[in-house]
Amino acid sequence: MILHINIRTQTLSLNSTEHDQVFKTYKVSTSKFGVGEENNSFKTPRGTHCIRAKIGADEPINTVFIGRRPTGEIFGEALLKSFPDRDWILTRILWLSGKEVGINRLGTVDTMRRYIYIHGSPDGVQMGVPGSIGCIRMRNSDVIDLFDRVSVGDSVQII
Repeated sequence: MILHINIRTQTLSLNSTEHDQVFKTYKVSTSKFGVGEENNSFKTPRGTHCIRAKIGADEPINTVFIGRRPTGEIFGEALLKSFPDRDWILTRILWLSGKEVGINRLGTVDTMRRYIYIHGSPDGVQMGVPGSIGCIRMRNSDVIDLFDRVSVGDSVQII
């Protein structure tokens, strides 16, 4: 599979590798700070990436992750009230790694070292508009669907 993330339309298209036909399209939310590759920019990196790791395969929906590890918590109103400013990473994580040296790999532009993911988010988070701090946010049901369809090593194009 090939994933195409379009910053302008705030969509992720899942394409088959044969004839690059669109198989499914999801609404996403990329960075509210725009696009960029520099460390600490909180921007969504562009270019060719791959899925480095799939995390959370058997976790329940709304599982809370910190540092790519499940905390044992399930997201809900009580957690939201306790931590209103947290950038929630929920349900599943697809950790991205850049493929273009000097553009999104190595040095001060390394997507993997910036911990850029495709991940689930609270149901109240709006999709279709920029709102993250670098990652690509998805609805929990959509990230589960995508997670089950992709493999480590699959290509991710962010344009």
